[in-house]
Amino acid sequence: MKYDYLVVGSGLYGAIFAHEAKVHGKTVLVVDKRPNIAGNIYTENIEGINVHKYGAHIFHTNDKKVWKYITQFAEFNRFTNSPVANYKGELYSLPFNMYTFNKMWGVVTPEEAVAKIEEQRSEITGEPKNLEEQAISLVGRDIYEKLIKGYTEKQWGRDCKELPAFIIKRLPVRLTFDNNYFNALYQGIPVGGYTKMIERLLEDIEVRLDTDYLEQKAELDALADKVVYTGPIDAYFDYKLGTLEYRSVRFENELLDKPNFQGNAAVNYTDRETPWTRIIEHKWFEFGKDENGNDLPKTIISREYSSEWKPGDEPYYPVNDEKNGALYAAYRKLADAEEKVIFGGRLGEYKYYDMDQVIAAVLEKCENVFGL
Repeated sequence: MKYDYLVVGSGLYGAIFAHEAKVHGKTVLVVDKRPNIAGNIYTENIEGINVHKYGAHIFHTNDKKVWKYITQFAEFNRFTNSPVANYKGELYSLPFNMYTFNKMWGVVTPEEAVAKIEEQRSEITGEPKNLEEQAISLVGRDIYEKLIKGYTEKQWGRDCKELPAFIIKRLPVRLTFDNNYFNALYQGIPVGGYTKMIERLLEDIEVRLDTDYLEQKAELDALADKVVYTGPIDAYFDYKLGTLEYRSVRFENELLDKPNFQGNAAVNYTDRETPWTRIIEHKWFEFGKDENGNDLPKTIISREYSSEWKPGDEPYYPVNDEKNGALYAAYRKLADAEEKVIFGGRLGEYKYYDMDQVIAAVLEKCENVFGL
């Protein structure tokens, strides 16, 4: 059978493109090298808990069109991300807000908080030369030392003095007691998990799992008129110009025979000595309840460890520095010459995308292709 489209990857970008192609009367084959659909937003139900297998994914957007689109395929709960920072046993509220400043300095009013931040920011004069100076120039030395430095160094595997200032152009500072991290108009988690949402997008579409596109490229390409490729762009071209760099994340999951481990979905460990960057307690994304509203007697936690990416690892965060930007631009030129291939998504475009940005990008692509 000849398909109109071969979609490589069943994550958010691939699933939405496949769905829209089908809606527009096209025949579609989706392939994925993993044994499951949904890419990095895959959730697996274990002991009644929807476990985010590739890291926490919290949906948030201010884009009404995106929200209206995605809520066709899932009902979202009212989860609001309010992470906690643990610095050597001291707990702080994130993002930086009046709770944080009160715990850090004992200040009570916004005026006192501003005065303290201004006093500490003043140690940096002139243009910040690195991430450390940039952070101090924004929020002062105390917050930098306790809540930014260790976490950032673990995340990037480099000293903050060696990281470019642009990584943190700004830091959210709130002179209110609002600890809603994203501050987005629409946010939440799909009831029943993300996998269920992707299943709905891919309803009545042929999907082949455990299928490595790059290993079977010639025979798979022959099955379709056009290809939508959401894998790593450098891998598509067999790394012939060099390898793009990523940061990767390793997860250590633990099922605990207790109802509550940390009392919050996300706790960031901001000291340098703790080897993990954060602990996710998955049940709190759905308020500790199963799908029938019953309290769950057990809990599952995931410790996250940031690492340098190497072949075989899962690529997570593009290293968007000058060198990698130039290499991506060279690959982009090659991609533009591939007339029957659309490159999309986080890996296909070597871009850090939030989920709402992925949805907006694929819908725009579908408008161009299908004339929505």
